[in-house]
Amino acid sequence: MGIAADIAIIIVAALVGGSIAQFFKQPLILGYILAGFLVGPHTVGITITEIHDIELLAEIGVALLLFALGIEFSFSELRPVRWVALLGTPIQIMLTIGYGFLAARFLGWSLSSSIWIGALVSISSTMVVLKTLMNRGLLGSLSSRVMIGMLIVQDLAVIPMMIILPLLGDLDSGLPFLGFAILKAVGFILVMVIAGTRVIPFVMKFVAKWNSRELFLLSTTALALGVGYATYLVGLSFAFGAFVAGMVISESEYNHQALSDIVPLRDIFGMLFFASVGMLIDPAFVFENLGTVIRFVALIVVGKLLIFGTLVRFFGYYNIVPIAVGLGLSQIGEFSFVLARVGLSTNSIDEDLYAFILSSSVITMILTPFLTSLAAPIYKLRKKMFRHEPVQTINIPESGLRNHVVIAGGGRVGENIAKALHHLNVPFLLIELDSHRIDHLKQTGYPVVFGDASQPIVMEAASIEHSRLLLVTTPDVIATQTIARFCKNIHSELCIIARCGEEDQMKTLHDQGVDEVVLPEFEAGLEITRQAFQRLGVPPMKILQFANQLRHGVYEPDRVTGEEYRMLSHLRRASDLLELSWVLISEESPLVGQTVKTMEIRKKFGISVVGVINKREVLPNPSPDFCFAPKDMLAVMGNPQQLSSFQEFVNPGELLA
Repeated sequence: MGIAADIAIIIVAALVGGSIAQFFKQPLILGYILAGFLVGPHTVGITITEIHDIELLAEIGVALLLFALGIEFSFSELRPVRWVALLGTPIQIMLTIGYGFLAARFLGWSLSSSIWIGALVSISSTMVVLKTLMNRGLLGSLSSRVMIGMLIVQDLAVIPMMIILPLLGDLDSGLPFLGFAILKAVGFILVMVIAGTRVIPFVMKFVAKWNSRELFLLSTTALALGVGYATYLVGLSFAFGAFVAGMVISESEYNHQALSDIVPLRDIFGMLFFASVGMLIDPAFVFENLGTVIRFVALIVVGKLLIFGTLVRFFGYYNIVPIAVGLGLSQIGEFSFVLARVGLSTNSIDEDLYAFILSSSVITMILTPFLTSLAAPIYKLRKKMFRHEPVQTINIPESGLRNHVVIAGGGRVGENIAKALHHLNVPFLLIELDSHRIDHLKQTGYPVVFGDASQPIVMEAASIEHSRLLLVTTPDVIATQTIARFCKNIHSELCIIARCGEEDQMKTLHDQGVDEVVLPEFEAGLEITRQAFQRLGVPPMKILQFANQLRHGVYEPDRVTGEEYRMLSHLRRASDLLELSWVLISEESPLVGQTVKTMEIRKKFGISVVGVINKREVLPNPSPDFCFAPKDMLAVMGNPQQLSSFQEFVNPGELLA
């Protein structure tokens, strides 16, 4: 069957390899590389026969990877960490290239090979880092934002490297070609920006009108590969064209649909690419050069850790951030495989160098989860050995804060809470780790601590031991647990209110000492339902009772153990014994024409009329002689049974659920 049989073998092997990687909580790409290694020419058993054809298909995977990167690229993601990302990353790349070059020369590689090695090790792995951060619940922390910002710029740097590196073999004759290639690349980008931004959105809009998902997918793929092929015809990289096409589509209204459609195709062809990478791993070469590979890996990990850590510290990030970024980005990335394949196809590097880089890259990727877990222990050790770094505080009174509210998170939710507390003259303090938000909060005059609330030193700067309430606005459950554990240890009586995204996470937070948990999505859905019921003419009492029933079902703390939670449940029920409800008087109501006194409402029903809204005015606490009229809105207070009975009397037939 030829190529068809080979593809079937690779897909089955990738499923096995991906399952193994998932079981050991490793990125799937390592499983795909393992699959390619097992069915490659250097191992026994089932072997791929048409390796060259698989490599050609893998080129489509590279193009689609970069096409999707172009669609996803957004300058808004870089804004909070823009300086370290846009300025620090190019510096990091140049420093790492130089360091990698020296390390390669130390290990005996030639001048040309050392330049390639330096470039290949300068890129870190976006896929591995994101997977590791997600597994450890660290997405959203300051260190993760710095890492993601730098990774985005690194991924973009791959494009010029793909153009420049193959021309470095012969600098004398290559420099004119290099200059010409750069001019062609700039010209191509200008053409795409000027013409492509008009033509491509028009084509996608035209196809989208047919409401055919198949045709839309086909047009998206055709644009990615077609533009890539056009760049290949003018002497530039196939993948470079696909990336530029993605950036053009990212500015159109169809970018999300294009990305969602292309992702499955990208993942399949991307799997073929990583499997083709694994096919080239030669175990004999690895064992022969195992000592050199291990020494090289150690040099690269230590060197990148120091380079990233120093740069991040230079750009004003303190405490655990430099350590976390240095350890997190110390691996060699998947786009280094792309660059290495370019070098191999252009005869710029030989297969020995390719195997050397491949082996080293895979080892550094496997080490990444273990290295990132060392950030906290190393930070604690450093705090013991050295004096604490000062935490940046803004607008804190000289006398300090006592009996205040701490808001962990100065985003939109946290700032709205701060506005309310400020209006009530309640002392509070915000903790925020986004430098962009810090600039905004400075202008408000609110007291702020710049840092990650999950770090003890930041909470100490917020005087958490002297506070009376902690509000955690982040939806990150892992971060909330960390914050709650530390705060309860130093202030056991502190009341903590937090938010989370899933109902099944509430018990976890309660177990960590969180007193109240809010579900924003549930509350939004409940409010939309309430307003919808009002528009549909559902009686106010029915709406109120329905909302109370739902809230009891979700926030009921009896589902967790502990006498304190049971007591809290009883208090919640007690607070619902008296409820304020609004009752609309219909034209057929027996109240029409009657007064509060003649109807003896309090005596008959046990409720109090505390307010009336009619066409003319709002009357709080109406007098006994007030006469009821149709369409009056009565504000009445009582328990649910009393309110239900009164509602049935006022508007017969409107039974409550």
